[in-house]
Amino acid sequence: MKKSLFLIIILTSFLFSCSTEVDNYADYKDITIVYGMLETGVDTTFVKITKAFLGPGNALLIAQNPDSSNYPGKLNVTLSGKKNGIDLPVITLDTVTIHTKLAGDSIFYFPNQLLYYTRSAIDAAATYILKIEKPTETVSSTSKVVQSFVISQPTNRINFASSVPTQIKWNSAVNGRRYEVVLRFNYKELQPGNPDTLDKYMIWNMGMIKSNTNTGGEALEVSYLGDDFYTRLGQELENILNVKRWAGKAEVTISCGADELSTFIDVSEPSNSIVQEIPNFSNIENGYGIFSSRLNYTRQYPLTVQSELKLVENYDWGFALNR
Repeated sequence: MKKSLFLIIILTSFLFSCSTEVDNYADYKDITIVYGMLETGVDTTFVKITKAFLGPGNALLIAQNPDSSNYPGKLNVTLSGKKNGIDLPVITLDTVTIHTKLAGDSIFYFPNQLLYYTRSAIDAAATYILKIEKPTETVSSTSKVVQSFVISQPTNRINFASSVPTQIKWNSAVNGRRYEVVLRFNYKELQPGNPDTLDKYMIWNMGMIKSNTNTGGEALEVSYLGDDFYTRLGQELENILNVKRWAGKAEVTISCGADELSTFIDVSEPSNSIVQEIPNFSNIENGYGIFSSRLNYTRQYPLTVQSELKLVENYDWGFALNR
């Protein structure tokens, strides 16, 4: 999991926003770093809880020691939900160690990663309070949950054969603010001398848009040109003599982030100026980080007949019509 990359963002913002007067012998202060996302429809909710570290020597080497950023033992971590003024049952998070973190995902230790989690369902209509109880203080944060939304256009098939801009449309979600649209085009490939057909895909980041409010129901859209699809596909396809390919479905995924997550992403983006101070954003009380909500909505579309014909007849990429 790449969530530990969040720690790099936080530590980097510390470095760029600190005073030029540094006390190398200052007393150690326990600073809690939190990354948590609420999402409906998932089987597990994870929260990453670590601590900032300070020590002599190379910080990159210190980061590779789990004890540098993990708290000893298990903290008391809970989610308290309230819906329509009524308190929901308190959810207590347990710990789990993920063993699939890869080298290069971040500068921190691998392959193990300690996370707090719950398999309890998240109620879309509730507001949740995250509480992390430490011996000296309680770290907390509050977040509403991004509610459901659907794609209204395309309806049945997706069109890349049009010579004019085409739209992907949807209505904004309650508590949603930032929307990122990604298209994944799936296709099958049979290489000469290989008896197995390979499943392959192309990823197209189609754009980002924000709603004006987080009350929901606002008409949103991103536009694309059909020719851009074929241009991007041609750039990614490997030039293989006598290869055979067949078009699959295009998956359109809209990832929606709540207001706090949108702000966190905005202020964490790198600056092009060497003089601009990197701002800090955190909605964690007695700590740093982000506790917010997100929701991913995916819909699959076959290509229109005209789009598939254009792919087969206009380009020498080995595509054939599906039968």
